[in-house]
Parts: sequence; structure tokens; C-alpha cells
Amino acid sequence: MDQTPVADMKFETALAELEALVARMEDGQLELEASIASYRRGMTLMQHCRTLLADAEQQVQVFENGQLRDLDIGTAGGKL
Repeated sequence: MDQTPVADMKFETALAELEALVARMEDGQLELEASIASYRRGMTLMQHCRTLLADAEQQVQVFENGQLRDLDIGTAGGKL
């Protein structure tokens, strides 16, 4: 199992590891101690992903007079 510090992971990396952990746990072939360690790592990864998503959402939201409005993406001239 990869033991890269979760705090250093990008969203995609953390999500991929979380999905792999879930697959191994669902397979039912892990011993009890490995299952517990995987569960703990998975919970940490899940919380990290949630935090990264919340941070990204805050960066995308632009409020004007308390209302969410489209974010002007600059020279591309488009709206999100």
C-alpha cells in the first residue's frame, strides 16, 4: 500500500488510491489488521478529497451582492 502523505496528494491521486483501497476491501481477501489499516487510510483519503473539493468550489464561486453569478473566465470570453 502506498504511504505517500495524504496532505501532499493531488485530488486525482488521492481518489485513485481511495478507489483501489475500496476495491481491495470489497474483494474480502484482506486480513483483519490490513482491513483496519485500509479503512483508516481510506477515511483520511476521503476527508482530504472532500477538503480539496470544498477548496475548489470556493475558488470557483464568485459572489456579487450575496448572489452566485457566472465566473468570467477572461480572454476566452466564455462563462462557466
